[in-house]
Amino acid sequence: MDTPNATNPRLSWKTILLPFVGLTAFFLYILLFNVDIPEVVATAGRANLLIYTAAILVSLAEVFFYAISWRTLLKYLQVKISVVSSYLFVWYGTFMDIVIPAESISGEVCRVYLVNREQCGTGGKVVASVVTQRILGMGMNVIFLMAGVSFLFTETKVAPIVFDLILFFTVAVAAIMGLLLLVSAKENWSTKVINSLIRVAEFLTRGKWKKISQIKEEVLKDVKIFHDSMKELARKPQNLIIPTILLAINWICSLSVPYLVFLSLGFPIPWSVILITGSIVVAVKSIPIGVPFEVGLPEITMTTLYTSLLGIQYAPICATATILSRIITLWLRFGIGFASQQWVEIKSALNLKASGLIAKKI
Repeated sequence: MDTPNATNPRLSWKTILLPFVGLTAFFLYILLFNVDIPEVVATAGRANLLIYTAAILVSLAEVFFYAISWRTLLKYLQVKISVVSSYLFVWYGTFMDIVIPAESISGEVCRVYLVNREQCGTGGKVVASVVTQRILGMGMNVIFLMAGVSFLFTETKVAPIVFDLILFFTVAVAAIMGLLLLVSAKENWSTKVINSLIRVAEFLTRGKWKKISQIKEEVLKDVKIFHDSMKELARKPQNLIIPTILLAINWICSLSVPYLVFLSLGFPIPWSVILITGSIVVAVKSIPIGVPFEVGLPEITMTTLYTSLLGIQYAPICATATILSRIITLWLRFGIGFASQQWVEIKSALNLKASGLIAKKI
């Protein structure tokens, strides 16, 4: 399952323009709330650096537990990669998710490509691991959404718009999770889709694409391995216990980051607010609907939900907490992801060069 451009993101005008458009939209948005931007800057300057540093460390731990959860799934499917490699590959995938607009699955495609590049022929198993992890993550998303609204009902009256959002995303995530499970169980569906796509490609190229039959054979082979791997995981559900526990820790770390950010501002907020806001943001980002959701929209969504749940009088603190949270969950991750991408590619190039030298000597 070769994806040559999966790790070579091209710098287009959209890649450059969308972040600036998103940030501009966010700042215009908070101005509509009559939030004083200098006040936001002053509030951020009073943040407790020790607690904010703890939020950064928790964010790094979040990615680590996600990587270990994925590595455990790969191990059960007889694909062995090191802890360091799994961590680097997840950071690499995170970088790809950020730099490629309108791609909610680019990070997963990237991870499949990276493992298959190192261990050729493992593509189908790696796809099974990332699909299984996404299904587990979606199930956890639904659980945290319901937990958040349950806690919120005991504390205060839920605004109708917030309740409608929770209901919508709960149903949407559950529906997509069900669709993934159905497609994973129906091998003949996947085969029919692949055959149809190949026929379209043959028609468009008028038989001039010589490698199309070879590609079809490789893809169908990977599809069979994918479905066999999914069946293997379904036959031994106990193998999902450890990855699920690790993914739950990943979620707890994810939700702890904004909580610690609010705490660093001297404004502890109820966990119900964190659960609902975090779950909705993750839900939107996890649904592959082709909408760029890395800069602008998350900030607007977070600020809106925080303000709706806490009160309009807290808009400045909500905007400040959102900005400080996104520095950690977007811009810091962008930097670490870029560094990981460079390291992985340099290491790959050096290994390729070394292999070439050895081959010449032989």
